[in-house]
Amino acid sequence: MRWLWHKLFDWGADYLTRPLGEYRRRTSNDPEVLRRTLRPGDIILVEGDQRVSEIIKFLTQSSWSHAAIYVGDPWGTHHQEKRTDFEARCNEDSDHVVIEALLEEGVLANPVAKYADYNLRICRPVGLQPADLVRLTEQLLGQLGSRYDVKHVLDLARYFFPVSLIPRRFRHTALELGSDLTHEVICSTLIAQAFQGVGFPILPTVTPDGVASPRPWYQRLRRPRTPYPARYHRKRASLVTPRDFDLSPYFEVVKPELVGTESFDYTRIRWDDTPA
Repeated sequence: MRWLWHKLFDWGADYLTRPLGEYRRRTSNDPEVLRRTLRPGDIILVEGDQRVSEIIKFLTQSSWSHAAIYVGDPWGTHHQEKRTDFEARCNEDSDHVVIEALLEEGVLANPVAKYADYNLRICRPVGLQPADLVRLTEQLLGQLGSRYDVKHVLDLARYFFPVSLIPRRFRHTALELGSDLTHEVICSTLIAQAFQGVGFPILPTVTPDGVASPRPWYQRLRRPRTPYPARYHRKRASLVTPRDFDLSPYFEVVKPELVGTESFDYTRIRWDDTPA
């Protein structure tokens, strides 16, 4: 049965990762500009061109189907063996690296130039402390080699489909019971776990000042002596999607074309439907 499962997985992964054949690029990405613009900790959202990309975009109602995190040159002195493996596999400079989870290969490091031909969005965490960036990077490096959680993709689909047979109040419970493999991750879950590990918010639910959390009736009879401060509630890492980084108020959207320019003068654009 294990052999049959692996065969089915290989067939399904091969089918889902086949390119659709038509991909519309809306912007041009210069790899050198990307290298100059990106900083360690930046999230790169990708509009993919595979079958699984269309599924994820439909489920999340977003243009972004994949998320990778830029870590620059993460190897230091403790990961030279991983650096050697990276250079042997990619045959490229190992100073500009992204870490990501892919369906067939699992969690691995890739050169950032890999995504130069895709539609991208760069989301930069605001105020991330250098010490937390080091901790975050070390956690990601420790995940290299983990497998992609295909079972969790099915759980995510069951959560987002409005026609699901599971009642809404039971969907979070169903997801909690659905994935019990702690070392298998999907692309956005991998990054969410790293950020939550250092206490950085992505898209939390906020209870405003003065609003109490739901309590049993016998506790509500007691009037609080002091006002309730605002409280932040983490979203489960397994439910974080690439779109959450785009919507998060704690991540700044960076436009590589505008970085380093003092001003953008749209009046100098030469349109093809106007005279010279």
